[in-house]
Amino acid sequence: MNQKQLEEKIIENYQAEEKMMILVFAQWCVNHDLDPEEMYKRAYPGQSLNQALREALELTVPKEEAGDIANDTLLGVLSLFGNDDLAFIVTEEINHNKAVKGK
Repeated sequence: MNQKQLEEKIIENYQAEEKMMILVFAQWCVNHDLDPEEMYKRAYPGQSLNQALREALELTVPKEEAGDIANDTLLGVLSLFGNDDLAFIVTEEINHNKAVKGK
């Protein structure tokens, strides 16, 4: 494998992992009755909606069919990809839900 092929493979792997991160975020939102697009807009108000998020939304399932995604898992995945603004918005929602539930 030459240098160019290696670089292309690394980019492909990163993009696939990024799509998985977006799917985890979208499914977590669905599981918590939150709108992933609205959450994204709150985190990144100056950006148009992410096409990868739209694609991920097509892959989500109803929360009754989905497995649980721990809050810490989502925050860890967002952190790995440097989505600090989105992690901040997610943390606000987690804290809000805890306050509402009295936990």
